[in-house]
Amino acid sequence: MKVTSRLQDNGKEVVIEINGRFDFSLQKEFRDAYQKHDGGLSYRVNLENTEYMDSSALGMLLLLREHAGNVTHRIRLVGANRAVRKILDVANFDKLFAIA
Repeated sequence: MKVTSRLQDNGKEVVIEINGRFDFSLQKEFRDAYQKHDGGLSYRVNLENTEYMDSSALGMLLLLREHAGNVTHRIRLVGANRAVRKILDVANFDKLFAIA
């Protein structure tokens, strides 16, 4: 499985991990990873093991943001390598997401 998710012990944050290529082929898997949890939660998307990201992945992150109520601080993108971070920067995602 390339996308995994789990609810943190505090019951307030969902951690979604992306392994390998984050592209259109993961659309259903990524959507299922956050939709199986109730709304009103925060999300941490761990990109530590993400080697590539394309424009459809950016779109999926925007759908997650919409699911989270379009609240910037509810979603953190963490662990992106240099190439993935560059894609996020070019897309100005630092204005829409907390990136660490």
